Amino acid sequence: MAPGSKSGPALFLGLELATDQLRASIVDESLELIGVECVDFDTELSEYQTQGGIFTTPGDAYTTPVDMWVKALDFLLEKLSRNYDLTRIKSIGGCAQHAVVWWKSTPIPSFPALDPRLPLHSQLPPNTFSLANTPVSQDTSAHTHALAVEALLGGPDIMASRVGTCANASILAAQLLRIRESWTSDVWARTGKVQLASTFFASMMVGEWVNMGEAEACATGLWAHAGGQGGPAQGHWDEGVLEIVGGSREEGRRIRGWLGEVDVASGRKAAHVSRYLCERYGFEPDTIVTPFTSDYLSGYLSLCPSPGDAVLSLGPMDTLLTPAQHYLPTRLYSLFPHPAQDTGEKRRYIAMLTSRNADVPRALVRDMYTKSWSAFDRLVAIVPPGGSIGLDDKLFSFWLLQGDSYPLSHVKGIYRFETGIKVNEFRDLRANPRCLLESQVLSFRVRWSRMISTGVLGSHITRNRGNVQTPGPSPITSSAPSTRASSLGLPFDPYDHSPLPARMLVTGAAANFPSVANLVGDVFNAPVFMPSTQVDSAQVVPHRNAPAGGFPSRGSLGGAYFARWIWGKERSSTSGGSGAGRGLGGFEEEIRRLHGKRWVASGGMPLRTNVNGPLSGNGGSGANSGTSTPYGHPRSGLGTTILAEEEEDEVEEMERNGGMLNASVFAGGFADRDLGRDVSRMRTLTGSTVDTTTSAGSGVPSTTFTTPDLGAGGASPGANGGAVAPQTTSLTPVTAMPTADSEAQIGLAKVAEADVDAFMTYAAIVPEYCRLESMLCKSLV
Repeated sequence: MAPGSKSGPALFLGLELATDQLRASIVDESLELIGVECVDFDTELSEYQTQGGIFTTPGDAYTTPVDMWVKALDFLLEKLSRNYDLTRIKSIGGCAQHAVVWWKSTPIPSFPALDPRLPLHSQLPPNTFSLANTPVSQDTSAHTHALAVEALLGGPDIMASRVGTCANASILAAQLLRIRESWTSDVWARTGKVQLASTFFASMMVGEWVNMGEAEACATGLWAHAGGQGGPAQGHWDEGVLEIVGGSREEGRRIRGWLGEVDVASGRKAAHVSRYLCERYGFEPDTIVTPFTSDYLSGYLSLCPSPGDAVLSLGPMDTLLTPAQHYLPTRLYSLFPHPAQDTGEKRRYIAMLTSRNADVPRALVRDMYTKSWSAFDRLVAIVPPGGSIGLDDKLFSFWLLQGDSYPLSHVKGIYRFETGIKVNEFRDLRANPRCLLESQVLSFRVRWSRMISTGVLGSHITRNRGNVQTPGPSPITSSAPSTRASSLGLPFDPYDHSPLPARMLVTGAAANFPSVANLVGDVFNAPVFMPSTQVDSAQVVPHRNAPAGGFPSRGSLGGAYFARWIWGKERSSTSGGSGAGRGLGGFEEEIRRLHGKRWVASGGMPLRTNVNGPLSGNGGSGANSGTSTPYGHPRSGLGTTILAEEEEDEVEEMERNGGMLNASVFAGGFADRDLGRDVSRMRTLTGSTVDTTTSAGSGVPSTTFTTPDLGAGGASPGANGGAVAPQTTSLTPVTAMPTADSEAQIGLAKVAEADVDAFMTYAAIVPEYCRLESMLCKSLV
């Protein structure tokens, strides 16, 4: 990348610690993209021998070396100082994956003193941390411990009412309990402080301990928020949960000391950048460091969703986030305080639905039934909704390879249903890719409707907002909805689209498939928008959650936007309210104002989507979610890489054979019943969908984190026993449709339209889906 200008207006830096990379994006005062840098863990820090930035072991354990993060920060800051004038950076924001850093008691209570003549990693060696390799967000080894905490608290409803979330493997409470019960006692005894990865990185930038933000605290399963009716006047660490996790009241108090205080005011600076960074890399001493947050909340901030919007991220863990007006915690969803709000404004929240069974099942189905993403996308497109043309013989599948959150926390395995009866395999194998995706999207659609009924999103959410146009009500939906819902045995009317999101804002590699984007629009009967950065990045590398080189990640952009907002607020307060540093409005309102101002000044020019990024001949309009990993360049050691997509001959072969694949796909006794019985081993084999490289120059396939090609059919044996390279076709990713100015100016591109007829088809499927899901939850199948 050509060095940036060494003088000029203010710049704002956003950092993101993802699973596979440490990323940085730089924007100017008008939020125009100025710079992008990243450090890829596998290729640039190969001495750690990670795959996709992580280690795995048989089972559900996914860990990463903390020391690698520290060294990556050295590398990233070196790149930034080489290419940009860091004296122009006025504010720094950031985010990180949901992980935990365990400090030894040695550097406590003060943050380690740092010598600017030496790099960070030489002053914070691995023995600084009591747990050198920490679990990351994909890790599910603490799932049983999360369920144990939930049971001891009295069940999912009581746990949610106390700490805002029910059991899941990522909560800090479960991780702490697992370390105490399953690891050697010296890890617990040596620990002096515990930090979430986001707070850890903020502390590295500030050079002193930074308090956890309340949005982060609410994700720990240990924090009692003060927003509940009749609740305490101020949030606090729940002593009862701490005692359960610690095993005694004394150990609970010790954990309380490890966690430190929580900063409930998110709309202000955390501190200024450390003297170490000023002297070593050239930052100005008055550079602001804002509170850092989680990657999914930062990605959410970068999209500026309006009330009634839903942000759907399809990655290693699928998430759906939406603005919420009230704090009404239930087991149906997780609730977080908005990470960017003033103390004077009405409290706002973000509701989140999650599914851990996301990229892993998608990649497994790809290898079992198609062997390429292009064929996967084609099958999804040509198979009718429900896997069948008939109205009464729809197909359903549930791929629950990992322990998930409520209501499927106790369900594990692969389940298929045909005409309402459990079967080992569909008669037409071509239905598998579409039925998997339908199950994943329908799950969010059903859970959204259940969430709406609680009132957490507010009573004034409507689809008729400004430029968002939705089809008028169908004659079917004009009848009494409550009567119809009761007759169907549901708490909501599946034919009524008015409570559903007005817009679907999608990120993640799976959303790059046109069939997936269309499916989301059909199920929710809403237009689908994607960041223009991701649309353009998908034209270069459509299969990965990590953005292509030169394209920004959503998490780092969200951090940069937050840094710009905080800087504007601080400047306004010090200049007596001068409009020059305006930043007094709510976060979303201010970001939209800045985008609109730039749009007018530039004469309607779209936002820049990359900095010296690779170009593609395909049309587009716009990097990626950046929310951690998947679809790695290397597919597996048994097939070709995904950059060389196979010809779609297998689709035609399936059509000729009436939907039956060659028997070699199930070679080696890898039958469906074995998948259901030995799902923990399958989790290890497929655990990746994790991105393993960012450089196309790395041509060695990895088998550790990429999904195995079960048919071993990436290359067929030649006449002399050698492999014959298959002919290749690439997946054609989504491209932008005509998009209104109001969306285009904030960097969104429409990729799919609402279709009321398709919506009605899926509405008819919802009752049977709910019935089968209920049977799974009750262990009746």
